[in-house]
Amino acid sequence: MASPIVVMGVSGSGKSTVGAALAQRLRVPFADADDFHSQANIAKMTAGEPLNDDDRHPWLEAIGEWLAQHCGDGGVMSCSALRRKYRDQLRRHCPGVEFMHLSGTPDVIGKRQASRPGHFMPASLLASQFATLEPLEPDEGGIVIDVDQNIDSIIDNYVALSATRTTQQENR
Repeated sequence: MASPIVVMGVSGSGKSTVGAALAQRLRVPFADADDFHSQANIAKMTAGEPLNDDDRHPWLEAIGEWLAQHCGDGGVMSCSALRRKYRDQLRRHCPGVEFMHLSGTPDVIGKRQASRPGHFMPASLLASQFATLEPLEPDEGGIVIDVDQNIDSIIDNYVALSATRTTQQENR
């Protein structure tokens, strides 16, 4: 049974690009959490206002429902999932969901963000994203991957670390 994977991180970390490539490699469905935002959320972010928990709750519920539909057969979702409570909300829908945290410095992420003109998330919100980010805790199913490498290396590293982690869990 394959658990879905959430590719998480701050805006500009490469979640959508890496998520789509990972889904293709694993031959599973891919969805981008940006497509689950309400028009009100998109308008708020476009205006440079960070979302609050009330804005995020229905969005995370919709993402959780997608994950629930893919529990057991796998799938990849790109989603910021910046806080532990957001990841917990997703886990309530699919307890076995795995997280791939794309991690990078504000400088690296800022340069990546600047290279994607026209995205509704303005670079001005990057600081609020880093301020909100709560890294994966040891009891959360997930792997942290440095984004300062090419996409194939990111995916290769994740697949190798995931296989090692699975083997270690089976040997316990």
